Amino acid sequence: MTTRPPAAPAEPIAPLILSLRDQRVLLDADLARLYGVETRALNQAMKRNQDRFPADFMFDLTREEILRISQTVTSLGRLKFSKQVRAFTEHGALMAAMVLSSPRAVAMSVYVVRAFIQMREEQSANAAILKRLAEIDKTLLTHDTALWDIYQKLLPLLNPPPDPPRKEIGFHIKEDAVPYRTRRKAASS
Repeated sequence: MTTRPPAAPAEPIAPLILSLRDQRVLLDADLARLYGVETRALNQAMKRNQDRFPADFMFDLTREEILRISQTVTSLGRLKFSKQVRAFTEHGALMAAMVLSSPRAVAMSVYVVRAFIQMREEQSANAAILKRLAEIDKTLLTHDTALWDIYQKLLPLLNPPPDPPRKEIGFHIKEDAVPYRTRRKAASS
C-alpha cells in the first residue's frame, strides 16, 4: 500500500501567519479554514482538550489587538465583529490538527508547520543580512571619517593660490619724511 503525499493547500499559508506578542501565530478562523472545519468546531475541540493548549500554544486576543489587526490587515476586516478570537502558535496549530483528527487537518498540518519553518528561516536570513549591513555601515563610517580628514588636508592644495599684490599704475615716488621742526622764539625780557 503506497501513501500519497497530502494535497497542496489551495491558498498560500505564509500570508495568514501574523506576528502578535512577539510570536508568529495563525488566527482560529484561518486555521479552521485550512483544516476544513468551522471555526466553531475548532474552538469546541480546543475547549474539550484545554490541557493540550497551554498559553504558549494558544492565547485569546484582547479587543485592542482584534481592532488593530482588523485595521492593518484589510482581509481581516471581519474580525472587528468577533467577540473572541484565538491565536495559535506553530505548536498550537499542530496540536489542533491532532485534536481534530480529520484527514484534511492532519494533511494540512504538515503545510502549516512548513510555512512556520520557512518564515523562521527567512527571519534568520534577514537577521544575517541586517548584521552584514550593520558591519558595512560601520566600515563606511570609518572610511567616511578617513576620507574627510584627507579632504581637509587636501583642501588648501586644491584652492588656487591668492593673487600676488598688483603693482599700482602711475608714477610713484617714495620720499623720505622731512623732519619739519618749528622752534618757538624765546621770549625776550
